[in-house]
Amino acid sequence: MRCPGGPARYAIPEEVEAAMATRQKTRQQRQIVETPTEARQAEPGPSVLALLTVSTGLAVLILGVLWFVFFRT
Repeated sequence: MRCPGGPARYAIPEEVEAAMATRQKTRQQRQIVETPTEARQAEPGPSVLALLTVSTGLAVLILGVLWFVFFRT
């Protein structure tokens, strides 16, 4: 059963509409322009390096324990 007024339409804020128009215009020119926050889309800071260091250290420690328990001669 269809609604008498047709499908519901939602209001888009003007700044969102302007950003969408700008992005569409830049795509037509084969160049996408983004703000630094949009381009990064990641958490800035040393937390990724810390995570990588800790996880690599734990992997080496676990493999060392496994080697010591099972493959020591």
